[in-house]
Amino acid sequence: MARIHLFEFEDLGWFPATLRNYGTDFLQFLANKTRMWKPVVPVLQKALRQTNSHRIIDLASGGGGGLLWLNEELRESDPELRITLTDYYPNLSAFAYTRAQADNFDYVEESVNALEVPENLKGVRTQFLSLHHFKPADARAILQNAVDAKSPIAVFEGQERSLPSILAMIFSPITVLLTTPFIRPFKAGRIIFTYLIPMVPLFVLWDGIVSSLRTYSVKEMEALIEGVEGKDTFDWEVQRVKSGPGVVLYLLGQPKKG
Repeated sequence: MARIHLFEFEDLGWFPATLRNYGTDFLQFLANKTRMWKPVVPVLQKALRQTNSHRIIDLASGGGGGLLWLNEELRESDPELRITLTDYYPNLSAFAYTRAQADNFDYVEESVNALEVPENLKGVRTQFLSLHHFKPADARAILQNAVDAKSPIAVFEGQERSLPSILAMIFSPITVLLTTPFIRPFKAGRIIFTYLIPMVPLFVLWDGIVSSLRTYSVKEMEALIEGVEGKDTFDWEVQRVKSGPGVVLYLLGQPKKG
């Protein structure tokens, strides 16, 4: 199946920030409850250990990317871990909620472009459920920026371009309807735009299907790496691993030692 880069409502500048935030809140809630990122715990532990880093700079964080559960797992082996949340469209209420749940989180209030990460943000860069938002030239620029900054980068996708993944997305409105009352912080608007005016389930449905169609395969991630200048100064790892009934695709790049 060829990669198709259709639009997602979440990416559109004119799309209401409130609705965008309801969508990212849903994704964070789902990732935490399903422990979607359990298979990548060893990947992040390795990246932190091999680069002697105790900080994660999360790019395109959305509502936090399910990092609350992941944070608990990572802190068992790295009690000094700090996580900084950033986004081009920061969901500040979700960021503040995440920080209130765990004292090692902080966040950047200003917009942060994953293609041009500020020099003061140093640590292991991560992206969860976000690489597919970028067209190939921009996705490659993200990797190029990490290489230029000599910064390790770990990219994770919780879906793939396949029929089972697309079918799972088709049923996502049902999941939205079932989980919305339990998403925190509670907001009356989330109830209104889920049940009375069902804009959230509908845009989650569209964006979910498009996310699958946009997701880079392992071979396509490897092709992105091939176009990066100075790629030989990094060690790269690209894999597809099982995560419960689904899959996780990941790309890990780390500066070579010595």
